[in-house]
Amino acid sequence: MSAAYDSHAVIQLAASSTAEHRPLIITLFAVFVAATLAITVWAGRQTKSASDFYAGGRQFTAFQNGLAVSGDYMSAASFLGIAGAIALFGYDGFLYSIGFLVAWLVALLLVAEPLRNSGRYTMGDVLAYRMRQRPVRTAAGTSTIVVSIFYLLAQMAGAGVLVSLLLGITSDAGKVLIVALVGVLMILYVTIGGMKGTTWVQMVKAVLLIAGALLMTFLVLWKFDFNVSDLLGTAAEKSGHGAAFLEPGLKYGSTDVSKLDFISLGLALVLGTAGLPHILIRFYTVPTAKAARKSVNWAIGIIGSFYLMTIALGFGAAALIGPDEIKAKNPAGNAAAPQLAEYLGGVGTTWGAILLAVISAVAFATILAVVAGLTLASSSSFAHDIYANVIRKGTATEKEEMRAAKWATVAIGVVSIALGALARDLNVAGLVALAFAVAASANLPTILYSLFWKRFTTQGALWSIYGGLASSVLLVLFSPVVSGKATSMFPDADFAWFPLENPGLISIPLGFLLGWLGSVLSKEEPDKGKYAELEVKSLTGTGAH
Repeated sequence: MSAAYDSHAVIQLAASSTAEHRPLIITLFAVFVAATLAITVWAGRQTKSASDFYAGGRQFTAFQNGLAVSGDYMSAASFLGIAGAIALFGYDGFLYSIGFLVAWLVALLLVAEPLRNSGRYTMGDVLAYRMRQRPVRTAAGTSTIVVSIFYLLAQMAGAGVLVSLLLGITSDAGKVLIVALVGVLMILYVTIGGMKGTTWVQMVKAVLLIAGALLMTFLVLWKFDFNVSDLLGTAAEKSGHGAAFLEPGLKYGSTDVSKLDFISLGLALVLGTAGLPHILIRFYTVPTAKAARKSVNWAIGIIGSFYLMTIALGFGAAALIGPDEIKAKNPAGNAAAPQLAEYLGGVGTTWGAILLAVISAVAFATILAVVAGLTLASSSSFAHDIYANVIRKGTATEKEEMRAAKWATVAIGVVSIALGALARDLNVAGLVALAFAVAASANLPTILYSLFWKRFTTQGALWSIYGGLASSVLLVLFSPVVSGKATSMFPDADFAWFPLENPGLISIPLGFLLGWLGSVLSKEEPDKGKYAELEVKSLTGTGAH
């Protein structure tokens, strides 16, 4: 979801206004980049051990980690995409906000505390505790890197479009250069600052995003004398749908396929979050499991407050700008929030340009923070799971492992730059749907079975991870997201035989089923002693690092 809305978020935004005030926009962007790099360098000086690099030395408080988790989770999709979805589809658009928020209850109730108690740095630590190390760590590392790269690619493409449009860059070479710049920044954040630098950048970004949304919410409500009923009534009237705009069914519900698509998307959003690698590694940055649980509580509060504000932003855009003008800028409504910012400040005025520049800089900040978290998750998994435990069989020193993580960061950065440059003009919705679907189909079943089912075996873990990974990738490749529609990645081709845009409805149950089936059919006898140890460790924190 995250970059489905990032990619073309500011297409054709008030071109004359932005051209006139472009020096101001460039200055704001430069100030933000310089400030975050300064934070990263400062944090890098305190990064001395593997624990510092991977987990920030486990020194962050519950509130700090909650703020960073919020910064990692609230991507530009939350800001740009949900506002646009609400502006065009009313009630059905707000369902995205609900899905994203409910997902945290799954993370809080099932994953946060046991994961913090059971592992050291990555998801692979938990899976390998009572199973054969090398195959399970290879599978966990592969899944983590695949999820992260697809999520990364979407963010990179989105950042390229966002910055090139605001800075007035239209040439292909210029757009590729922007993608490369974002990639270089991402590599610097992770290699210099590690988890400490990334966490501080995410905290700053979360504060900026909440402040930006709060300011716009206040200005929208002020326009309607703080009467929410007036705001909703005007939005419904101007939408062209009347009362139906405030009721379910405008986007999802017209056909049986669209209803199934909504269930599928909801499953992927709600269950995928608890399996996203860059979210999971955040639980290792706090000193105790209790702090991990509290940090999720803080995150729910911060994220919940933000999603409440998306109601004002979305319905405000519908009421003040109208769907026709929103769709004229971008058919998917992705430009609604920046359009609203310029409207609230005054179209063509300096204040309008300032508000547009600030909100766009905040949107760019969200991309940088999410990109840094994703890169850190994938490079950590490669260095810790694949290099240290599979290739070197546990003989690598901390220094060698950190060096491997930094080289992995550079490699992942280069791959992301190359793919991001190729995907800069594509609809990247499929890439994000894939990231959530893989996380929910491959990672979550394996984590839950490892923590809570004593008969789970190595074969079950491998079937679950690779089966969930393969099924979700295959179904997305042959879905309308990739071909067969005007909004597909390849609109001129049509090889879509799977009718749903999100594979979650099929691939998530399949991931759970394969994990169970692989374990039941396995000749391997589960190590009940190791399971008992893991159970005590995950529930009590005894012996946790």
